[in-house]
Amino acid sequence: MNYCEFVATLPDDTDNPNQHYHDTQYGFPIEDDNELFGRLVLEINQAGLSWTLMLKKQRAFQTAFKGFDIETVAAFDEADIERLLADAGIVRNRLKINAAIYNARQIKQIQQEYGSFKNWLDTNHPLDKAEWVKLFKKHFKFVGGEIVGEFLMSTGYLLGAHVETCPVYREILACRPKWAEAV
Repeated sequence: MNYCEFVATLPDDTDNPNQHYHDTQYGFPIEDDNELFGRLVLEINQAGLSWTLMLKKQRAFQTAFKGFDIETVAAFDEADIERLLADAGIVRNRLKINAAIYNARQIKQIQQEYGSFKNWLDTNHPLDKAEWVKLFKKHFKFVGGEIVGEFLMSTGYLLGAHVETCPVYREILACRPKWAEAV
């Protein structure tokens, strides 16, 4: 079995967090709405930057965005925006910060209608990437094709997170719900 190429080329003594992420999170389904929201926030903030940087800043993002608690982030106001813009531990981009707050508010509305963000994702599955992108753009901000595709691959809704020869690939297939096999 061969690991995915990027992870296979990492030196053993690296501080690069991608090996752990690859082996334990990337492509695995997420059940918790706050975790799903957190992944979306990180994917949005990764735009134009490296995923390695996002993984290294993940703890700072969790702190700054109050554990990615959707209810709390949806209530953020201008003082919170200023606090986030001053936080050197995260990506200080007003558009991305505003998108996170807006998206938390949108997820709250989705939760009211579907019971959870996860239920909304499940209800709309299976869709191909282009249909997902169209749906996300209808509901959220700062969600282009790359961000939506990576969010959905990283959370198990779209395949492609791992090559078939990677040992993690089989683990992901084993934990995917039966309805997910169509895509």
